[in-house]
Amino acid sequence: MKNKRVVITGMGVVSPNGTGLEDFCNAIENGRSGVRFMERLEELNFGCRIAAVPEIKGDGHKAYINEELLNDNIGYGAIAAVEAWQDAGLAIPDADAVADWDSGTIYGCGICGMETIATRIVPTINAGKVRRLGSTIVERVMGSGVSATVAGILGLGNQVTSNSSACSTGTEAIIDAAFRIRSGLAKRMVAGGAEGPSPYIWGGFDSMRIVLSRKFNDRPEQGSRPMSASACGFVPGAGAGCMVLEDMETAISRGAKIYGEIVGAMVNCGGQRQGGSMTAPNPEGVVRCIRGAVADASIHPDEIDAINGHLTATYADPHEIKSWATALERGPENFPYINSTKSMIGHCLGAAGAIETIAAVLELQGGFLHPSINCEDIHPDIQPFENRVVRERLDFPEIRTIAKASFGFGDVNSCLIIKKQEKYA
Repeated sequence: MKNKRVVITGMGVVSPNGTGLEDFCNAIENGRSGVRFMERLEELNFGCRIAAVPEIKGDGHKAYINEELLNDNIGYGAIAAVEAWQDAGLAIPDADAVADWDSGTIYGCGICGMETIATRIVPTINAGKVRRLGSTIVERVMGSGVSATVAGILGLGNQVTSNSSACSTGTEAIIDAAFRIRSGLAKRMVAGGAEGPSPYIWGGFDSMRIVLSRKFNDRPEQGSRPMSASACGFVPGAGAGCMVLEDMETAISRGAKIYGEIVGAMVNCGGQRQGGSMTAPNPEGVVRCIRGAVADASIHPDEIDAINGHLTATYADPHEIKSWATALERGPENFPYINSTKSMIGHCLGAAGAIETIAAVLELQGGFLHPSINCEDIHPDIQPFENRVVRERLDFPEIRTIAKASFGFGDVNSCLIIKKQEKYA
């Protein structure tokens, strides 16, 4: 059976620097940071006292979710999914409608429901009041809470799954959903990642000392510094990103707008060998992942016009640039343009890859590259590539192919190749 071609027909986003596609696109084009000082982190004696948390205006999720089931992880995910579904030109079905057997979701999270566990379940049980937890508490904290909630809102009858692969979660969800459509097992998939904000999530990273940004508590917007010599760790974040993927035939037949086509994808693991560990990537694994995605796309590495990197503002940034150069066999003289969305939204953990993939598609569709802010002092090991780092908004109407990769704890890797085409046939 011939593989189906997979296209992107809808997107939705809840980001620290903008909720909704229009606001988010404006924010990334203009280099607007969503990082803010968090009094709660100061009260809890965190070393890092800044974070990137979305600001939700209006009722947001309340039209679709039972208030008893709500936490930010599920709420953010639902808002992004509803926007993506409607952006794809699809209607929210009535509660008594027949299930949509051709549509499903793979919608992940990194550390699901931690705020609810810490503030509701643990103290209630420790107080001997377990009966007061209520009958919906499991639905709020189960790992599949996001995908199950979205499936209920949209009436999805195909595969409904929540994946979890640390910082690679969102990108991997999109890849897994694309593979399901390719194989003809679904016509349409809702794919993405969500993560709620919580000091009970971020505390573990803060205890690692060198992992989170600690030197910019008095200058929050300068705290997330990917590719910078003065980078001192990532800024914790939260949010959600969601895409509607469809097989091309289905999308064309219903006259859907098409943002772009997923032409290549790869997921692998470095096995925590050859320098890789639970928290550090095996360089060969990263290179193999990138090369695998390029091969899957059946393109030459020279065809990649730009890279939206993982680039977290840790010691790993120079190693990532080196891995891209090795994988693509492109040195400083012909390296693709590269940027980091995390410079503006921090590291949204399980949601990061999905939000950043949306940023990449907006760039591809809009013919621009967004700036990586706060890297005016390029890291010495990245200096040879300095002219390829996008530090101010760049008009790039000729852009046709963009690569997006995510790497995560557990030595896991994922890479997407997305192509813009004016005509589909």
